Amino acid sequence: MLARLSIRDIVLIERLDIEFASGLAVLTGETGAGKSILLDAFALALGGRGDAGLVRHGAEQGQVTATFDIPKNHPAAAILAANGIDGSVSEDSGEMILRRVQLADGRTRAFINDQAISVQTLKAVGAALVEIHGQHDERALVDASSHRRLLDAFAGLETDAAALAVLWEARRAARAALDDHRAGVERAAREADYLRHASDELRQLAPQDGEETALAERRATMMAGEKIAADLREAQDAVSGNRSPVSVLAAAVRRLERRAASSPSLVEPAVRSIDAAINALEEADQHLAAALAAADFDPAELERIEERLFALRAASRKYATPVDGLAALAAKFVNDVALIDAGAERLVVLEKQVAEADRRYAAAAAKLSAARIKAAEKLDKAVNAELAPLKLERAMFSTQIESDPASVGPQGFDRVEFWVQTNPGTRPGPLMKVASGGELSRFLLALKVVLSDKGSAPTLVFDEIDTGVGGAVADAIGARLARLACKVQVMAVTHAPQVAVRADQHLLISKDALDRGKRVATRVATLAEDHRREEIARMLAGAEITAEARAAAERLLKAAG
Repeated sequence: MLARLSIRDIVLIERLDIEFASGLAVLTGETGAGKSILLDAFALALGGRGDAGLVRHGAEQGQVTATFDIPKNHPAAAILAANGIDGSVSEDSGEMILRRVQLADGRTRAFINDQAISVQTLKAVGAALVEIHGQHDERALVDASSHRRLLDAFAGLETDAAALAVLWEARRAARAALDDHRAGVERAAREADYLRHASDELRQLAPQDGEETALAERRATMMAGEKIAADLREAQDAVSGNRSPVSVLAAAVRRLERRAASSPSLVEPAVRSIDAAINALEEADQHLAAALAAADFDPAELERIEERLFALRAASRKYATPVDGLAALAAKFVNDVALIDAGAERLVVLEKQVAEADRRYAAAAAKLSAARIKAAEKLDKAVNAELAPLKLERAMFSTQIESDPASVGPQGFDRVEFWVQTNPGTRPGPLMKVASGGELSRFLLALKVVLSDKGSAPTLVFDEIDTGVGGAVADAIGARLARLACKVQVMAVTHAPQVAVRADQHLLISKDALDRGKRVATRVATLAEDHRREEIARMLAGAEITAEARAAAERLLKAAG
């Protein structure tokens, strides 16, 4: 519900702070006092259209802040969550604060809990929190889809409608799966011969991921080894072959060792050096032998590698696919061939699933439609029972349901619209087209009373729906507003004392002269009991409040209490 409304520099309102309570709040005041300005400011905070003309003369900007107390699971919080906005509801107080800044150059800025948001998001949240209804602002009744939602809410069919939406999605998914499979089967059938040939060819080729790179590296190594093998063999022959100096050096070492006993200081260093040279030559021989072994290859293996590379690259060109992609392509061809072979069986399975999804959806939609038809009869009876006291005793309200099983959707196949017949013998038609402004407001009030808190925003605002009526009709309107306020918060702008006396909170809107009459400002005051009696007397008597008017006001207050 709306807890506080703060307005700064909007038209004639310089600074205004209003605390609201639950129940019925009425706003009264003389014509021109600023009631419409107050509602325009409130609508701005709810996402209504901005206008530079709303900014008070001389100010750079105007601002309206509306604070709501809402439960954590309120749909407004879900709207913010869907738009990726965190902290939609204060953890401590359950408050949601809507703020709109109107700049004098026409631009506006929107905030919720001090987070900048788009005006579209603000409007969606505002619509979930407040409904404003007047003779020319029956937004809740314009869209026929809202009528179906309201009927479902009245009958408690929201769970059934949500379950039907799930079945609709399952039906859609089953049909999409069938269509995709059928398209795949048809495509595969058109290419059957090619697919079978390609699948067999790639199966025989059996390409492996990374195979081309491995083969190319092995081929390069073998070809490089062929070029250096001759040099390696020549080097090995020089180290350990017929031309090797090892035997000559070994003989020289033996001769020197025989002389070592007589001249060790001269011989031993030379012997050690020659031994080292012999060891180095033997180590070199080992390295050369290893290199020759690595460079050695079977020419037939090189030929096999080259043939394999040629085959792989030929397949790559043929199928316009990189060699490393041939394995995946082969798997795809196998799957496509399998789709041809098993497609008919799978098609039958999917067709059965679609038929079952259709059957379940159709059964649930038919059941929901039948429940709506029964609920519509009860809704019509309840609304029509409210019409006579509202001076609509010759009118008739009816819920029109057009059911077309050939035109289905997530909410079923029913099109629901509220119709009225204002007088016997006249043609009934859609509520928005047939009823006049005053009649429309009273039809709306009757409907809202019947629906109570079902399918309704937590705060309802009625703007002068008692215009043109008085006496018993105004009293009936007041009584119904009071009944409605037992379920939701209700605010009513009224000129009828019979409505005003029903209020739990009475707000008086007035216009005060400032700066010695050079400018005026709109004020709002919460009336205490004695001041409230005086205001109701003014509403009864007009400009001059008489004792009779005060006595009548007292009687009205006692009767309402």
